[in-house]
Amino acid sequence: MKLKTKSSAKKRFRFTASGLVKMGQCGKRHNMRKRSNRMLRNARGMTYMHDSDAKKVSSLYIHA
Repeated sequence: MKLKTKSSAKKRFRFTASGLVKMGQCGKRHNMRKRSNRMLRNARGMTYMHDSDAKKVSSLYIHA
């Protein structure tokens, strides 16, 4: 039987060709007044997940 990927992981994460996990930056949904402008600038775009967390994501994705 074929295993399904987790739809939530599919929507939140992407894999690079070298196997890193790309994700959106956190902490930008609301309460922007409390955040510094420096934090908001640095949190633009995508970022790469730490290796220890990426292992969990790849197991959800059945990518490994």
